[in-house]
Amino acid sequence: MLIAGCRGPVLLRLRDLRKLPFLHGLGRDPFERAGPLCCKPSQRDTQDGEGQHKAAPKKFSGAESPPPSVPPSIGDIGIRCLSSLESLRLPTPREESPPRESEDSSGDQGQSDLTQRGSGAPSLAALVEELNVSSSWSTSRTEPFRAGELILAETGKRETQFKKLFRLSTAGLLNSSWGAVPFSDIVGKFPGQILRSSSGKHFMLKRPALEDYVLLMKRGPAITYPKDISMMLLMMNIHPGDTVLEAGSGSGGMSLFLSKAVGSQGQVISFEIRKDHHELAKKNYKQWCDSWNISHVEKWPDNVDFIHKDISGATEDIKSLTFDAVALDMLNPQVALPVLYPNLKYGGICAVYLANITQVIELLDGIRICELALSCEKISEVIVRDWLVCLAKQKNGILARKVEPEINVDLQLHSQKKNRIEGEIFQEDDHEESHSDFPYGSFPYIARPIHWQTGHTAFLVKLRKYKLQFN
Repeated sequence: MLIAGCRGPVLLRLRDLRKLPFLHGLGRDPFERAGPLCCKPSQRDTQDGEGQHKAAPKKFSGAESPPPSVPPSIGDIGIRCLSSLESLRLPTPREESPPRESEDSSGDQGQSDLTQRGSGAPSLAALVEELNVSSSWSTSRTEPFRAGELILAETGKRETQFKKLFRLSTAGLLNSSWGAVPFSDIVGKFPGQILRSSSGKHFMLKRPALEDYVLLMKRGPAITYPKDISMMLLMMNIHPGDTVLEAGSGSGGMSLFLSKAVGSQGQVISFEIRKDHHELAKKNYKQWCDSWNISHVEKWPDNVDFIHKDISGATEDIKSLTFDAVALDMLNPQVALPVLYPNLKYGGICAVYLANITQVIELLDGIRICELALSCEKISEVIVRDWLVCLAKQKNGILARKVEPEINVDLQLHSQKKNRIEGEIFQEDDHEESHSDFPYGSFPYIARPIHWQTGHTAFLVKLRKYKLQFN
């Protein structure tokens, strides 16, 4: 059979095939269908005088279009192979073809798939544009620092780390105990670069993660640590588009994490009884959003409503809302539960952040007295232990060297003789390696928990609303 892709004198002319006597009974139709499968000779073959035979292409009328199995061709090159980007397209319905015989080669199948894939494929420019749009959120992170965004500078050795969060501007200095650096030297730099201060200290610049910002932002009350926020988010099982109630805005750390969890389609209602805490939470939230919007293409969702009011008297404010989850960070959460309980959906989770275990007892006793259909599923305390693993150094700053033990020569000869005798008796494998064949490392390492650890922060209580069944 004819193989698409061949050039020059290898191809037989179709009109010569019609003269063969054993093909007279097939009629004219097979030759007409086989025409498009042949490819045009290349320009080089034509110039050499060896590609004089041309395939007879099938002519189509104006209303008739070529069959989908016709492979695309470019000029005089023949069949054009599709690039990897052109082969990426949405699956289109194809006409069912009869099953092939088992004698068909794998090369014919690959050629058929290629020709079917080439029909109706989108243009290369459209595919490249689509890929660029889908990855725009990631490419924005590689942009250089610009004035107005938050920058995190880090320096230190071993477990002594110094971090400084600052807002970059066009004029000014980054002043710290480890030297000063002009802002003009930072603008235009990329995250991860290391600069040198006026005192000779080296420090690294990067964009702060949300965890870094919550730990280093301006505080009013004690913040909710990211390790506890992560556990509370897992407890509440929040999805994009959910509506979440927060009682106790504090410094705004929990509000930021909730805003990220519910996404642009969700909503967070945050109540705070103190005016100073309410204003600080709004300020910290706005500061993070402004910095994010400068360095990212996709804007941070504006989905948090800060309300300066006591949650105990907010019955009218939330009566038209149904909450998927509730986060409480207040001294007496058992007082607020009867107010928000009717608006929490059945099966919804209420996560409570409490500093003392006596508060947990008072919370459970308040649920019992109020006869609320809330089951306590979990009471947890999150403990995180950070470790230090680094090279050991002497007091003068020079790396310590491992001291190898001195080997007794007489004992070594006696051990080798004993091993040789045991090997002859038990026929040990000669390829087995001994532990003494592995040398000591060049330098020793320190591996221990760091001295400064974050201890107890809070107890986390998981409450679930259930529906009573009456007989």
